[in-house]
Order: sequence, then C-alpha cells, then structure tokens
Amino acid sequence: MPGLEGFNSAPPDELRPLLTECLAVPRWVDALLAGRPYADVDALLAASDRFADLTDDEVRTAISGHPRIGEKARTGGVSAKWSADEQSGVTASLADRLLAANAAYEDRFGHIYLVCATGLTGERMLADLAARMDNPPAAELRVVSRELAKIAALRLRKVLA
Repeated sequence: MPGLEGFNSAPPDELRPLLTECLAVPRWVDALLAGRPYADVDALLAASDRFADLTDDEVRTAISGHPRIGEKARTGGVSAKWSADEQSGVTASLADRLLAANAAYEDRFGHIYLVCATGLTGERMLADLAARMDNPPAAELRVVSRELAKIAALRLRKVLA
C-alpha cells in the first residue's frame, strides 16, 4: 500500500489489522476508516489525534498489547518490529534498573509504564517514569492516553511508508 493514495483506496479489511497494530482501539480504527479519503498526511494525522481521546477502558485495552519498556514483544508481527525499533534507545546495561522501575510503576498504577520511546535514551525513559510516579492514577491514565496517541501517529506514518 504505497502512500496516502493506497491508504485511501485500500479495502477496509486490509487496513483494519494494520490500524489495530497502530492503536488497538476499535472505535479509533473505525473512525479513521470512515474518514477516508484524507486530503493529505496532515489531515490523516489530525483525524488520528482527534479520535484518540480514549476512555480509561480503551487505554487499558490498548496498552495490554504493548511490551514493557526494555522487554521484547511477546507476540510477533509488525507491531513487535515497530516496538523494537521504537525502544532502540534501551541498552542492556539498563535492564535491571528498567525491570525494577517497571515493577514499581505497575505496583502503583496497575498497568505497564508506556511512553512514546522513539528518540529517547533508556536514561531519559527512566527519568520520565520516575517523574510520573507522583501522578494520581487518573492523571497518569491521561498521560498514557497521550503517549498512545503519539505512538499511533508514528505508526501511521510507517503504514504509509
């Protein structure tokens, strides 16, 4: 599917799995499909952001398919490759610190720590995780929702490439 033209003209059944790999929220996928055709990439990304105002349940569902920062995805497929690329700033020397930080975060919030990791070093992710530990749980879910929207936008660009 080359570019936006291919995205606009592809059968919905062909796009649905790819969009689900970007953000596993059926309402978001359906809204993006229904909004076609998009005039340009910016219009698609604006729609993605507009529809990514997720409920708490949608956030929890969407993060359930993401690996912990510093871990490999448990399943294969395109999102596993994307996740590995996005987390390329995580080095093996940080593995123990990330494991401990992830465990503390999960104990506090009841879900994995999620950040749009593209371009971030492992040290920067650890600092971000530590800073977010003081968030109230409801506020942290909103932060995670914004991070999911960033990840979805990055992955949409990959779908178009």
